[in-house]
Amino acid sequence: MIRIDQLCFAVGGFALHELSLDVEAGEYFVLLGASGAGKTLLLECLCGLNRIDSGRIFIGDAEVTHQEPRNRRIGYLPQDYALFPHRTVYQNVAFGLTRTILGGQPLRQRVDELLEMAGVAHLADRLPRNLSGGEKQRVALARALAIRPQALLLDEPVSALDEQTRDSLCQGLKQMQRETRTTTIHVCHNFAEMLTVADHVGIIHQGSI
Repeated sequence: MIRIDQLCFAVGGFALHELSLDVEAGEYFVLLGASGAGKTLLLECLCGLNRIDSGRIFIGDAEVTHQEPRNRRIGYLPQDYALFPHRTVYQNVAFGLTRTILGGQPLRQRVDELLEMAGVAHLADRLPRNLSGGEKQRVALARALAIRPQALLLDEPVSALDEQTRDSLCQGLKQMQRETRTTTIHVCHNFAEMLTVADHVGIIHQGSI
C-alpha cells in the first residue's frame, strides 16, 4: 500500500540513505527512533513537502514521487496539530472537504460523522485556543481523515501529552484506525507508545531503517 524504494534526501549535514520500506494496506505501522533520526523528514517526503533527490514513492497502485502534495490523498497530522486558530472545530474539520468531491455525501453529514467518531462533537463551536491537548489531537485527526485518505501519517501525535492522556489517546488512535482501515504510519520515540498501537514496527537510526 505504501512503498518506498531507495529513497535518498539530504538537507544540511543530514541525509536519508537509500531508504526502502513496505507498509501493507490497512496496517498500523510504527516508525520508532530517537530525535534527529529522520522520522519527520521521511514523513515530509511522503507528503511531498520535500522533493527527494532520488528513489520512488508509491501510494496504493500509483507512483506519487513527483505529484503535488494535494494530489497524493495523504492525511498528515503534524506534531503541533496545525489547527487554524481562527476557525471553529467544525470549520477545521470541514476545511479539506470544501475542496474535495465526496461522491454526493453532504458536507455537514460527513463532518458530523467525523466529530462523533473522534469524540469531539460537543466541541464543534469551540476555537482551538479553548481546547485541551487531547481535544486538539482528536480534532486534527478528524480533519486528516475527512478526505478519506489512502494513507495517514502521524508525526509524534501524543508526544506533548502526559502519560495517562497519552495512553488513552493511543488506544483511541488504534480504535479509529481499526474502524476506518486507513493505512497508517505513526512515528514516535516512545517504546510503550509503540507497543500500544503497532501492528508492525521499524527502527530508524541516522537516516536508515
